Amino acid sequence: MIFGFPLLSLSIWLPIIFGLLVLATGNDRNAPLARVVAMIGAILGFLVTIPLYLDFDKMTSAMQFVELSEWIPHFNVHYHLGVDGISVLFVILNSFFTPLVVIAGWKIIEKRVAQYLAGFLIMSGLVNGVFASLDAVLFYVFWEAMLIPMFIIIGVWGGPNRVYAAIKFFLYTFFGSVLMLIALLYLYVQSGGSFSILEYHRMPIPMTAQILIFVAFFMAFAVKVPMFPVHTWLPDAHVEAPTGGSVILAAIMLKVGAYGFIRFSMPIVPDASHYLAGWMIALSLIAVVYIGLVALTQTDMKKLVAYSSISHMGFVTLGFFIFNAYGMEGALVQMISHGFVSGALFLCIGVLYDRMHTRNIADYGGVASKMPMFSAFFVLFAMGNVGLPGTSGFVGEFMVIMGTVNVNFWYAFALASILIFGAAYTLWMVKRVVFGAVANPHVEALTDITFREKLLLGILALTVLGMGLYPLPFTEIMHTSVNDLLVHVARSKL
Repeated sequence: MIFGFPLLSLSIWLPIIFGLLVLATGNDRNAPLARVVAMIGAILGFLVTIPLYLDFDKMTSAMQFVELSEWIPHFNVHYHLGVDGISVLFVILNSFFTPLVVIAGWKIIEKRVAQYLAGFLIMSGLVNGVFASLDAVLFYVFWEAMLIPMFIIIGVWGGPNRVYAAIKFFLYTFFGSVLMLIALLYLYVQSGGSFSILEYHRMPIPMTAQILIFVAFFMAFAVKVPMFPVHTWLPDAHVEAPTGGSVILAAIMLKVGAYGFIRFSMPIVPDASHYLAGWMIALSLIAVVYIGLVALTQTDMKKLVAYSSISHMGFVTLGFFIFNAYGMEGALVQMISHGFVSGALFLCIGVLYDRMHTRNIADYGGVASKMPMFSAFFVLFAMGNVGLPGTSGFVGEFMVIMGTVNVNFWYAFALASILIFGAAYTLWMVKRVVFGAVANPHVEALTDITFREKLLLGILALTVLGMGLYPLPFTEIMHTSVNDLLVHVARSKL
């Protein structure tokens, strides 16, 4: 708390309360009011997270802004919140994107406006709950609840195959969550009746149990990342989701799975994490290589960027499981950068789709001659996706490769070589969409971006360039927590 204000609770419940207020505005006759209320809620939700960064003590790895009260005393369940140098960044990132998706849908969504905007606000609060929870039951409630708004957003406002994509998304993620619940119940019994995640970090666990727990957590978190081979739900979800849904999926929800590995898998079962690290590295490399090749064959812009996300998240999981500071911090920086870059690319694709109602790359060409300002933004974000020095995409990838060199030169060589695939499929898309002659009368009729679109893309351009040129504000806050995590994971629990 700061000055008596429970900032973490505010970051969770303010968006949820405003989401309910937006729902209360009723039908589409009150759409202007719904938009204004949603915007106020989204901005306030972001503003209350700013003191989390400004007043964060970078010299300690302890949980900060802690809130603790009884919830279900009979089962020793608590309302326990707190953030360290890792989780605080993702609370801020999530809250930062909420106003952006409200602005993105300001004029585009014309039916069930209140329900659409309320879904994002409620989901924002629930996701912050996931990042801030220090009680396993509280974490699990937020983890499962955040599926519901995204399921509805895809299923109601999505494309022609939205129902199929929404159900596939829900089933994949729900199945893994059930296994995680079993693991948490085992830990509850073994700990003598505690759901404290921090207590699980200290609790000794036999090797066989560690491996089984790791597998259970893997099924929950790998689906969310998503890792190969449980990645197939993501392209379908992205293609069918509305633009705002794709932005939050890529920028935030994929990060929740990766966060699970560093909050649960690695500190709770460190011996199993080291024992199975080779498999995690192998799956990560397969994702980066195989999915990169799959992305090269895509003809739909959204699918291409969706597969690109899977490939980039392979860098993240590999960076975690090489167990050094460069790799870990690089993976976390990559998670944040990927949020900015992929969110911006999906917004760019949404801008084109709103005008042309097609995402097929073959339907475009010569967009730069009709939309020069949009094209400048699009090329910048594409360069961030490639990992061009000076953009945020370079920082995380470079740090992961540097960390990997210290572990195994050939892993690092493979990672560095595979970056060529990322450049190939991204530049292939840019060349065919932005450059060349105008060969389509619909492209001839395109108009450049509006003030609202300039505002959205301009904010994200500043984050991509700012993080690429000066990443210290991101790395210095996580440094102590990362070092403490690595010391903890190096200590056997057997």
